[in-house]
Amino acid sequence: MRVWIKRPLLVLGGIGLVVYVGMFLKSGYEHSVQSETQFDTLRVIRSFSDLETSINNLHDVIKAFEKKQDIMQKILEEDRNRPPAAAAVKQEAKQKEQPAAKIQEQKEEPKEKKSNKLFPKSSLFKEWGENLSEDDQREAQGLFEKYGYNVFLSDRLPLDRALPDTRDPRCVKKTYPKDLPSIGVVLIYLNEALSILKRALRSIIDRTPKHLLKEIVLVDDNSSNEDLKGDFDAYVKSLEQQNPGLRFTRVRHNEQRGLAFARASGWRAATADVVAILDAHIEVHELWAEPLLTQIKADRTVVTSPVFDRVNFDDLKVIKYFPAAHAFDWALWCMYEGFSDDYNKLKDASLPGKSPSVMGILVADRKFLGEIGVLDEGMKVYGGENVELGIRVWTCGGSIEVVPCSKIAHIERAHKPYMPDLAPAMKRNALRVAEVWMDEYKHNVNLVWNLPFENHGIDIGDVSERKKLRERLNCKPFKWYLENVYPKLDPLDNLVAFGGMKNLDADMCIDQGPVPGHTPISYHCYYYGPQMTYYRTSGELYVGGIKSHKYNENRCIADVGNKETEPGLYPCKEAMQKGMGIYWNFTQGKELKNKQTERCLEIKNGKLLIQECSGQRWEIQNIIKAF
Repeated sequence: MRVWIKRPLLVLGGIGLVVYVGMFLKSGYEHSVQSETQFDTLRVIRSFSDLETSINNLHDVIKAFEKKQDIMQKILEEDRNRPPAAAAVKQEAKQKEQPAAKIQEQKEEPKEKKSNKLFPKSSLFKEWGENLSEDDQREAQGLFEKYGYNVFLSDRLPLDRALPDTRDPRCVKKTYPKDLPSIGVVLIYLNEALSILKRALRSIIDRTPKHLLKEIVLVDDNSSNEDLKGDFDAYVKSLEQQNPGLRFTRVRHNEQRGLAFARASGWRAATADVVAILDAHIEVHELWAEPLLTQIKADRTVVTSPVFDRVNFDDLKVIKYFPAAHAFDWALWCMYEGFSDDYNKLKDASLPGKSPSVMGILVADRKFLGEIGVLDEGMKVYGGENVELGIRVWTCGGSIEVVPCSKIAHIERAHKPYMPDLAPAMKRNALRVAEVWMDEYKHNVNLVWNLPFENHGIDIGDVSERKKLRERLNCKPFKWYLENVYPKLDPLDNLVAFGGMKNLDADMCIDQGPVPGHTPISYHCYYYGPQMTYYRTSGELYVGGIKSHKYNENRCIADVGNKETEPGLYPCKEAMQKGMGIYWNFTQGKELKNKQTERCLEIKNGKLLIQECSGQRWEIQNIIKAF
């Protein structure tokens, strides 16, 4: 038999087997070799009879995989232009020396081995990663802890993956002007995953009309990850070469300055008519820019926001979010809230809706944003800057709109690696906003954070320049904002005391007790959420915190009446409807007596009771005004 090793016929990368098959011509043994050096790697074969036997064995391997023609065909197409490699021929020769039994083992597909769950308590693996090997689980969990989302999966997804169209059907029929202002996109990041950053850039470039997208500004808030240096620089360079008309600007901080400062850095570097300040862990949808630019073209004083679809932190699937206003509570935490009744009467969810604030991502006329002070760069790390901007825009001559036909997919992290506990920074920033913008309502921030009105001990930084800005812009008072922009926010204007309510005789505090449940308890004083009480001039005593909005109900401690000796804790309206006594007479350092039943709240043998008054004394932490 005459044999030539001509070219690879089959490569099965998943199995790890490379098969070389010769062309078999004529009968007898005749070996055609042009030169000894050309086939030097075949000298390990002891005889051509061995070669024939091995080829027959390899032929069996091919037959075993005939049922996988779809895989073979794909690999054949990839392999057509690949030349023979000396290393591959050496591998073939090595396989030919193996016993037939060993070759037979290679023909069988490995059975899938079910891996143990190494991290059963990790939120990453609750809905994702069922069939990962143990090594992959370790890698995925390590990356998850570092970034707060599934980088293991992100690294394996296409950078230009398609997103579902989650817009209202009426958006599809809308058309937009051709002569829209140019837009510059600012992406801020701190140790973001490289594949996430690349995907954000890819989506912006691919889904923003080239005649509108003028520039991309990348703001690095002092990242330490090595791949955000050389590797990311090389990727950005390649994008520059592919998009010669697009301007790329890099801004790097030599120390971590926080969210507000980073966004302001990006604004300073931008030159386009409109600036879009985005998080880096996003993907923009098709037609994301045009609806926003149309609103700004019509009114340069409107600050706009897209609607954010949620990208799950674990499986990175896009979950549709419906349009809603961007709101906040008195602690200045962000939240979603329904649009106004006037908006709902229009019955068209494709229309822009007015919003008290922004979530953080914003698109605005670049010059107008500068005129009203951009962002408060005195904010630290995270939080509060979006509420400050919302109050400032509305009271200083602008407005804020959420634009439903503009969609951006945004990853919601399971945790923020740069600061696991955001509360200290958030508290500090909230106090700063209150001091500059909230006038006589500023102490409501102290209320919900349980801080004394004076000497709270938190350094909010120098606010003199921000107060001068407010005066220079001739901004409206915060009372106007509450009445005209955000009437859903409860002014809390009849509170007289707040904090932990301590029984001086028993040295214990009122506590909301088990939740769910309607039975408050006495407990040693630790002055935290479940023990927060609020006393109003009307006599209501809220326990377990206070709600910031008029549409929410607080829970009142009540004398349920009859012969019951345990107090109740119910939504105030429900307690009133059931005839319970929710109004109390209280004087600091004196008894706590129910106005309706004239029984007192007391502690006996460590238990909170309603009983005949024995003169037990109570004291609340903070007094707002005399009562």
